[in-house]
Amino acid sequence: MTTTKQVIGGPLSIGGRVLSLSRAIRAGDFVFLTGQVPLEDGKPMTHGTIEDQTRVVIEAIRETLTEAGCTLGDVVKAMVWLSDRADFPGFNAVYAEYFPEEPPARSALISEFLVDVRVEIEVIAFRPLDETS
Repeated sequence: MTTTKQVIGGPLSIGGRVLSLSRAIRAGDFVFLTGQVPLEDGKPMTHGTIEDQTRVVIEAIRETLTEAGCTLGDVVKAMVWLSDRADFPGFNAVYAEYFPEEPPARSALISEFLVDVRVEIEVIAFRPLDETS
């Protein structure tokens, strides 16, 4: 197992401003993704239902995981923030579509966001380096 870290994906930007964080980092057999919010054309998705926003976020997560040689099936932990408690059932229904069997461990909180969105999801994936090729 390697002890170095590898940056995954290009720079992350919102509204044309490059952020001071990495999209994802591989550290050995683990891949840590930055929390993803729903973006449309590089800007926060301020419209749509919780279901719409959740799908956009999970598809962005899938894309970043693919760059790291992982799949959604490799996700071992998910951290979820919602802006409104009432959104949980809609979020949970979409989440279950993407993780129908052996879902990852998960935490969920209600929180105020720095941008006008309804959901943020951060994941950790496990895929041994010798299985990524």
